[in-house]
Amino acid sequence: MQKIIPLLGITVLLGACQPAADSVEAKKPTTETSVAQTEQSPQTETERLNEWFAAKHEAQLQMSPIWMTFLGRKEMYDQIDDMSEAEEKRQLQWQADNVAELKKNFDYNLLTDEAKLSYDIWVYQYERDAEGEQFRENGYVFTQMQGIQAFAAQFLISFHKVDTEEDMHAYNKRIAGISTAINTLLERAQKRAEKGVRPPRFAYEGVIEQAQNLITGAPFDKQNQDSALWADANRKVNALLEAKTIEQATADKLLADSKQALMNNFLPSYQALVAWFKEDISNTDEIATGVGKQPNGEAFYNFRLKTNTTTSLTADEIHQIGLSEVARLTSEMEAIKTKVGFEGSLQEFFKHVDKGEQFYYPNTDEGRQGYITDTETYLAFINEQLPKYFGILPKADLVVKRVEAFREQDGAAQHYNAGTPDGSRPGVYYAHLSDMSAMPKNEMEAIAYHEGNPGHHMQISIAQELTSVPEFRTQAGFTAYSEGWGLYSELLAKEMGAYQDDYSDFGRLVTEIWRAVRLVVDTGLHSKGWTEDEAVAYFKSKTPVPEEAVVSEVRRYIVWPGQATAYKIGMLKILELRKNAKTALGDKFDIRGFHDTILGGGAMPLDLLERRVNTWVASQK
Repeated sequence: MQKIIPLLGITVLLGACQPAADSVEAKKPTTETSVAQTEQSPQTETERLNEWFAAKHEAQLQMSPIWMTFLGRKEMYDQIDDMSEAEEKRQLQWQADNVAELKKNFDYNLLTDEAKLSYDIWVYQYERDAEGEQFRENGYVFTQMQGIQAFAAQFLISFHKVDTEEDMHAYNKRIAGISTAINTLLERAQKRAEKGVRPPRFAYEGVIEQAQNLITGAPFDKQNQDSALWADANRKVNALLEAKTIEQATADKLLADSKQALMNNFLPSYQALVAWFKEDISNTDEIATGVGKQPNGEAFYNFRLKTNTTTSLTADEIHQIGLSEVARLTSEMEAIKTKVGFEGSLQEFFKHVDKGEQFYYPNTDEGRQGYITDTETYLAFINEQLPKYFGILPKADLVVKRVEAFREQDGAAQHYNAGTPDGSRPGVYYAHLSDMSAMPKNEMEAIAYHEGNPGHHMQISIAQELTSVPEFRTQAGFTAYSEGWGLYSELLAKEMGAYQDDYSDFGRLVTEIWRAVRLVVDTGLHSKGWTEDEAVAYFKSKTPVPEEAVVSEVRRYIVWPGQATAYKIGMLKILELRKNAKTALGDKFDIRGFHDTILGGGAMPLDLLERRVNTWVASQK
């Protein structure tokens, strides 16, 4: 979930919109109930705890209208989260009070193994966020990768569903709410800039471009085409008209309200955002480096590593793991180069793959559709194999889409947005297709499995559909777990019969070494003083990834410290757990049971995942 709404680059996902005093309080036990509990079975204590979790999770959801919409719920449908620092602090105190209540009112020793995991995950999330409080001013508020300037429009267009006239009234009110959020976050970005915390110049340029894209076109100017939000408002209102849900007079009034909100609220807030970024850009660094140069930057980066990997690995240890994995994967790439009969060095083979026209679709609408169609074919094949490797299968559908024009970037990484738990909105695999020369055919198969099935779509959909754990666990986000699973899925797909073409298998190795390079580059940038150019040069020397994609990737690492290390660290842990389970169980090892154990509890820190697998292994013995 963390990758879906990285609004502020902070670890607290849910921005509060109501005071913590509104939270649901668990009933405190009397002396009588405490005596009775000593005679209760562990399951009874677990049931009581799960009821407490249900109440607390619902109270937490009520703090975020945005998250409620992501889940397909229409409560507070006309509101946007409060993005202020005061609300973040209030939510953190809410977490602290609830952890204290949890520890006081429940006997850990009476819980089932699964309930103990729930207890530990709840406490872990708070302790992570509490530790991050000291780094609140280190994160970047707006960058080309993160920030509400692009997310806000995507949210309204893709997630705010309009089925009724009331839904459209809510849509228009949210336009004004987004404007308030933009103004609040701009003040926070300005405050951090005064303390010397600014993203590099390229991030400023990206924010300016994205913001200007959203206020270009009707009704903001006299250009022939509509702006993204105005076009969306017209689509939504026209759909109500076609469904005979509203009359023409109502449609006219709704669109007049949309236009008023866009002109009187949205436009001024975006103009102010663009104006400040243009004014302040002269204070940014042209030569981009990592966060190590920030006040308290080294400690901040170490915290980001801990948060993203859920381990205690140091920057130096992660750097060395990366170097080792790059060496191993390079030798496997050499083997495929030999297998396809290419005579020349690996670097020459890289150029062959990078420059060969046969490895790319035409940079046309037909080529873009070809990329989507072939991706759907790969996913259809893997879907047929899933029952052989999984007992638990997702119910939610998956669709493949091109990224919306207002936020599309040449060479940017493909990504996944989850559907709703009830399946009313499918999961979406998004691809940036503005520049087809940055989208090689040989890598697309592995990326489809990573983002779709058996990767993120399967992992997140199964988590959201779980009924065997408290609901808060179905929405928990731990990057090492989710991205580790995504990368593991690329390799698993090979066992399932994918990559029949040697070049596609080479592409799989490219995407894996890509993640190994991340360990080296991310730590190099943020811990070893590497510049953007040095990071790009190392990346290009180890992979055949097109330069546009390399630059986009490196710039992502610079503004999102530590996140890129989670993929390989998580994958290596899952492979280690699988190897240990096979060794312990021998002929009793069941790959379906192992995968159901990994996915059947939702996302969690890697040490807790290991505990869950060990419990399963013991049960199989």
